[in-house]
Amino acid sequence: MKVAQIGVGGWGKNHARVLSQLGALVAVCDADQVRAKETAQKYGVNHYTSLDTMLDSEEIDAVFVCTPTITHFDIATKIIQRKKSVFVEKPMTYKSDEGLKLSELAKKNDVILTCGYIERFNPAVETVKEFVRSKKYGELIMLEFHRENRMPLHIKDVGIIYDTSVHDIDTAMWLFDDTPQVVFARSGKIRHDHEDFATIMLGFKDNKVAVISSNWITPSRVRHFNAVCTDGIISGDFVTQEVKIEKDQGSEIPRKEKQEPLTVEIKAFLDAVKSKTTPRVRAEEAVNVTKIAEAALLSSQKGVPIYLDLK
Repeated sequence: MKVAQIGVGGWGKNHARVLSQLGALVAVCDADQVRAKETAQKYGVNHYTSLDTMLDSEEIDAVFVCTPTITHFDIATKIIQRKKSVFVEKPMTYKSDEGLKLSELAKKNDVILTCGYIERFNPAVETVKEFVRSKKYGELIMLEFHRENRMPLHIKDVGIIYDTSVHDIDTAMWLFDDTPQVVFARSGKIRHDHEDFATIMLGFKDNKVAVISSNWITPSRVRHFNAVCTDGIISGDFVTQEVKIEKDQGSEIPRKEKQEPLTVEIKAFLDAVKSKTTPRVRAEEAVNVTKIAEAALLSSQKGVPIYLDLK
């Protein structure tokens, strides 16, 4: 596999590290010439400041897009038109209709398009998914997510809903194996140009619910979730990957090997490209996340629930 990456700052530098470790990285591209050159020298690959030049010059199977959200649509469109598979960091696009266009374009050009919803590859979430699927602790009825931290300095083009809450929106749909029917949200801003705190409620069928609370105000880092089932409560930590189950008879802590979710995620994408199989995060699912993020912002602005009809 020969892979190129566009955008090697912020979170993107981690993708470059993993792709290099996997022996897949052949070129990097970044608008910042110094950053592009430094990254290329670090991993012994070619560097570019122009996407077109890179695509013209390199023989590649796939491209990772780790640039600001507002640029995703134009960049991914160019790559797909060159018949290259694409991994786009979350959220896939700023507007859901642009995501739909990318999804259709990928089908037309017979390439794989996926989005970086990394928590699906987190061992803690995988453990809970197994319990939910097997109904070991009964039916899943409620999810609660808490993400708190100081604002990341590199996030400037979107607020906390598009940057942070989208992870939990995707995880909620993944664990419920369903799409929500209604969204109600409250958000506001204190220190950011966009919203820096938000609480979102997603209503699913049969009165099932996910409550997503995120802020860039709390000094300490919190990455925690609860899955409330009819026969027990499963709590998980996205960072430590620890899972704990509380039941009437007491508590238990299942053991699972700790893994770096980003490495698991990137390997899964490369395997999907190689075998031409459906990626774990389908483009259509990433579009639904964006639709829900749009609805959350609209709900907060108007102060009313927004009803959805997602496929």
